[in-house]
Amino acid sequence: MIALLLTLLPIIAEPPPPVLERQPNHGGVYVIAHRGAHDGIPENTPAAYRRAIELGADFVEIDLRETRDGQFVSVHNHTVDAYTKDASGPVNTFTLAELKALDIGGGVAPEWSDERIPSFDEILELCKGRIGVYLDLKQGDVEKILALVHQHDMANDIVWYAGTPHLRRLRELCPECLIMPDPGPEENLPRILEMFQPKVVASVWRHINESFVRRCHDARALVFVDDGGAATWEALLSLGVDGVQTDDVAALIRRLKNGAVSASATAP
Repeated sequence: MIALLLTLLPIIAEPPPPVLERQPNHGGVYVIAHRGAHDGIPENTPAAYRRAIELGADFVEIDLRETRDGQFVSVHNHTVDAYTKDASGPVNTFTLAELKALDIGGGVAPEWSDERIPSFDEILELCKGRIGVYLDLKQGDVEKILALVHQHDMANDIVWYAGTPHLRRLRELCPECLIMPDPGPEENLPRILEMFQPKVVASVWRHINESFVRRCHDARALVFVDDGGAATWEALLSLGVDGVQTDDVAALIRRLKNGAVSASATAP
């Protein structure tokens, strides 16, 4: 009788572990799609994010900015000038509706003329349960952004890249959120590790060396690195970095599947 009752109980799926505790999809190194997988696709668009998911990237990197009416969008540059012929000026001088009226894809190829700047809400809906989010906070109110993250129940799915004031505020509001400071040159690393005790540190390829990686791993922090193109991959993987942010997502995944260099995604 008890066994029968148990079979009638609803099965409640356990929530996924925090994104940094999930195994990378390819070769032991997290693949981070910089502005989405945008080879032939407009960057920072739903199409580029969907392509990153299709390829099996572990994270999609987004660039968050606040609009004039207090909404949030993913646009890398301070202005819209490089993305459209329809308008010019800083992102934060436009409302969300005005930004969504802009054609940001037709300049890449005619088939992308319907692509529009995505809202943060749309990005979270697209990514939830499919891919981690590497959130590069360019400009905006941390508390309002965090409210949207909690609304979508995605605090475990996001790593936050931002300046020190924003990261400090985020730590106050959300101690469990995964902050990702960038120390710049290695000489700043001890101070950053002590200040934040992060689970992951961001850097760029030219700052990475064996000592940088070892010191992060000794502090139980992973190392996510912006590459300098495919020519830098072998050196980065040999040094044991844990994640690589790239514009050439498909090629990096092919490289990792070949497995010529073994790199662990878990800090020792």
